[in-house]
Amino acid sequence: MKITSLSAVAVAAAALTIVVAASAHEKSIKLKDLPEAVRKTALEQSKGGRIIGLSVDVEDGKTVYEAELKLGARRLDVSIDQAGALLESEERVALAELPAPVKAGLEKAAGKGKITMVEAISKNGAVAEYEAQVRAGARRFEVKVAPDGGALPEAKK
Repeated sequence: MKITSLSAVAVAAAALTIVVAASAHEKSIKLKDLPEAVRKTALEQSKGGRIIGLSVDVEDGKTVYEAELKLGARRLDVSIDQAGALLESEERVALAELPAPVKAGLEKAAGKGKITMVEAISKNGAVAEYEAQVRAGARRFEVKVAPDGGALPEAKK
């Protein structure tokens, strides 16, 4: 009995360590501390709104800067590389505002779950996919569809 309890505690501690280690890479940063090219892109993307958060992270060995923006009623997250190039943007979108095929595709993928948030993920200036957060009882998960509402190729998932 004690061994089982200790094993459960060890597993929980290991899982917590992994979660903390994974999130430890991303750290908040101030606008004045961004490289000039990154600062310029972040300011260009936030025109007409404001920057509400900045962070830096290392993804696949590359430094990526992230800016959370508020543009009127819109919320936008952008990822910027060290040279100031816009890598990706994620814009929150109301489910009711989605094209019908996209809404249908997300609802099909969500099954009986409730879609709680949708983001349009853009790369190279065009929507590359839609991503939805789903809640089904205590379970939470994410579903993605292509811009036409269809399934994404396996390589993109």
